[in-house]
Amino acid sequence: MSKNKNVIVQQKILELLKDFCFKILDQEYLELSNKLTIKLSREYDLILESSKPAVWAAAIIHALGTINFLFDKSFEPFVTVDEINLFFGTSKSTTGNKSREIRNKLNLDYCDQEFSIRSMLENNPYEKYIMVNGFIVPRDLAELEPSSNEPKPSQNMINKETPTKPQKVIPVDDSLGL
Repeated sequence: MSKNKNVIVQQKILELLKDFCFKILDQEYLELSNKLTIKLSREYDLILESSKPAVWAAAIIHALGTINFLFDKSFEPFVTVDEINLFFGTSKSTTGNKSREIRNKLNLDYCDQEFSIRSMLENNPYEKYIMVNGFIVPRDLAELEPSSNEPKPSQNMINKETPTKPQKVIPVDDSLGL
């Protein structure tokens, strides 16, 4: 696709997104959808020529909505996939397929640092935990300094390696009253 045609397609997509976000969503989704459109057109300009701008606009909203729980009634804002498709005049399967293509190409997932809304990032449960020696522990607990009475963590824990040989636990039969 020529640079000039790419810019024209990108502008059409941005206009459609602006209209949708002003009428149905909010400023934050407008900013994220613009950012996603620009990234797609810069890094993957060839895919923009494969469909109509309305399909890409619907797919961009769908991709952002998927990773930000836009389709969950308990979150604000809320919109259905059918409302997106009705607004853009697209089909559910086409929108879903293009959305998946976007998410796969850009590795978008829940709590994505670049394309999540602020409330999702602020309530990200993954930020509160880390993995230490194969166990998921609260970050604040893992970052505490051990008291002087407690033994310091072994080098295995610090390097997140597993012990060389685990201890075998033998169950005790307490039914004999021993």
